[in-house]
Amino acid sequence: MTERTERPLFFLDVDGTLLPLGGARIPSSPQGWVDWQGTSNPQLAKIDTDHVPRLLALPCELIWATAWMEYANEVLSPLLGLPRFPVAELPDPPQEYEPDVLNWKTRALVRAAAGRPFVWVDDEITDLDHAWVSAHHGGHALLHRVDSTSGLTGADFGVVDDWLLERSRDRRRG
Repeated sequence: MTERTERPLFFLDVDGTLLPLGGARIPSSPQGWVDWQGTSNPQLAKIDTDHVPRLLALPCELIWATAWMEYANEVLSPLLGLPRFPVAELPDPPQEYEPDVLNWKTRALVRAAAGRPFVWVDDEITDLDHAWVSAHHGGHALLHRVDSTSGLTGADFGVVDDWLLERSRDRRRG
């Protein structure tokens, strides 16, 4: 299939993106989560459940692109009422964030996209990632950096919506 006939992929990060790293509990969020061993993650109370209908309405294929890996389906999907999403095959994450190095996910996501258009929403995207994707990906790509303290916002969804609308127009023209 060609880029014009396939829906874009949407690679979704969790920490700092869906799960903000700063601020207080969001009013429209779950109270938290406790696993079968009694371990809790109070950070989960910062997930904005208002994002769920917006994510599900996007005209693309949602894929977890997170160090959470399959754990995103086991914890986040049920907590938020989301279906299970495919999980991008990623290398092991680095021990600490390195700002002047290609993001540890970049090569794997371009490989997974295999020329298809894609959106990647993450809080650690840099100019280096943009340049690498431009040089190595044959299709359209939107790399959108989210502020890790606030996570995804309505403005971020607006950017993604606009980009996906343009890809939809491209497919209709093609």
